[in-house]
Amino acid sequence: MTVVTKFDKSKLPSRHVSVGATSAPHRAFYYAMGMTEAEIAQPFVGVVTTWNEAAPCNISLMRQAQVVKKGVKAAGGTPREFTTITVTDGIAMGHAGMKSSLVSREVIADSTELTVRGHCYDALVGLAGCDKSLPALMMVMVRLNIPSVFMYGGSILPGRHRGRDITVQDVFEAVGAHSAGKMSEAELHEIECAACPSAGSCGGQFTANTMACVSEAIGLALPGSAGAPAPYDSRDAYAEASGRAVMELIAKNIRPRDIVTRKALENAAMVVAATGGSTNAGLHLPAIAHEAGIDFDLHEVCRIFRQTPYIADLKPGGRYVSKDLYDVGGVGIVLRALLDGGYLHGDCLTVTGKTIAENLANQEFPAGQDVVRPTGNPLSPTGGVVGLRGNLSPQGAIVKVAGMKKLVFSGPARCFDCEEDAYSAVERRDYKEGEVLVIRYEGPRGGPGMREMLATTAAIYGQGMGDKVALVTDGRFSGATRGFCIGHVGPEAAIGGPIGLLKDGDIIRIDAEKGTLEVDLSAEELTRRRAGWKPRRHDHQSGALWRYAQTVGDAEHGAVCHPGGKAETHVYADI
Repeated sequence: MTVVTKFDKSKLPSRHVSVGATSAPHRAFYYAMGMTEAEIAQPFVGVVTTWNEAAPCNISLMRQAQVVKKGVKAAGGTPREFTTITVTDGIAMGHAGMKSSLVSREVIADSTELTVRGHCYDALVGLAGCDKSLPALMMVMVRLNIPSVFMYGGSILPGRHRGRDITVQDVFEAVGAHSAGKMSEAELHEIECAACPSAGSCGGQFTANTMACVSEAIGLALPGSAGAPAPYDSRDAYAEASGRAVMELIAKNIRPRDIVTRKALENAAMVVAATGGSTNAGLHLPAIAHEAGIDFDLHEVCRIFRQTPYIADLKPGGRYVSKDLYDVGGVGIVLRALLDGGYLHGDCLTVTGKTIAENLANQEFPAGQDVVRPTGNPLSPTGGVVGLRGNLSPQGAIVKVAGMKKLVFSGPARCFDCEEDAYSAVERRDYKEGEVLVIRYEGPRGGPGMREMLATTAAIYGQGMGDKVALVTDGRFSGATRGFCIGHVGPEAAIGGPIGLLKDGDIIRIDAEKGTLEVDLSAEELTRRRAGWKPRRHDHQSGALWRYAQTVGDAEHGAVCHPGGKAETHVYADI
């Protein structure tokens, strides 16, 4: 039987809209919605989802939110459901719509903040499905610093095609195979019809599943909640428990900044490295840290990546999908392996009110499976994602090396000033083995929006050229990208970074073992070229993309758009 705590609203934000004579107009609105005096007297808990009908990633979130609300009610709270936007990368990919993707992270965080502030909610449970929505909700939880619990909506079930598991990555690569004459239109149609058989986020260790692992490792999600696929009714137990947990956090006054510490951020980076996760974590972890006023930039993230063994054999670099990880024990076994290996900071607080080591006390590492290895027998001693730096990327760059055998590449540059031009050349097979394809003016400011390049990289792989060329960009790559694909190169071309000074034929040298990205040009030659460089005008001179370009910062620091926790004079939770 649940014991319902009697909460004192005199110190909670909702007192401003529910207590005393001056709140009579506000209470009138609540009565209009059928709320009782008892419900008005309880803490108000925002239950936010990124539910929409854009893609399978988010389609199950409405159902899960209803169960969260039951948990909140059972523990003595009053849930108030609302939704925010999502731009789904799988739909936005390969065209100008991808410019909206990273921008949506800020809009999701900002709109959630404004809803909570405007209605004086006391706590927050956030449910997200697609790539940018996960870090966005974690960011706003840290920003507001009210008791909060994050919950992932779950991954999609794997598709099956001719006896093997497939994901949407295979569809993108099939497009490349079809363009190269290696696949019939009939087989392409078979693959597109089979790849995505259920609700849920893309099934490999792409960005959504990477950030779902982060949610448990950083302590903002209940243990085990990231694992079950979206269609499984077993997710309901985690949804209800998340609703109950947030009420416990209110009672104990445990807030996100008590949980998201530097050591917790290091734990999050470890789980990305250990699972061969998405390079996008190199943007999202600094952005989450920024909300708390913690310095944890791309270089700090990559330092942890380099120190952490790669132990989970997950797609796109490995053999298994998210459901396979769930079947052998979920994120908990990765964390258990890292803890046993002496990597994880076990003393970090989590939303259970216990430390991560306490949460893992009964978690056993399973024998008889090869989805996740112990740290003493890794797939690689270095994490599946590594950082690069050099005269071509003074602010750094990032590459996913999970599953790659060749970690050194050099060749002449072939420069493109937008993704469309690069994709068109790839589609025509107008490129050569040994080249380094450079896609620039796709950074946060220059795009604007820092597009992902999965359509281009997948087409290259589909043509059988994935290990024969490299790709360098100031934009991003999808978590589903594989191959020698270097993103987040900074400074970006739009502000005169070295990538914008390259010419066709310049020799680029990439060494993922040493962590370097260099162009064979002297400092004097780069200075000479910079003197002749002129800024380019992008096509978005009004609206949301224009506004984003005016405020966004460097990828090195997470491509954030406001001063962050360090500049605060007060925190919303203390109003």
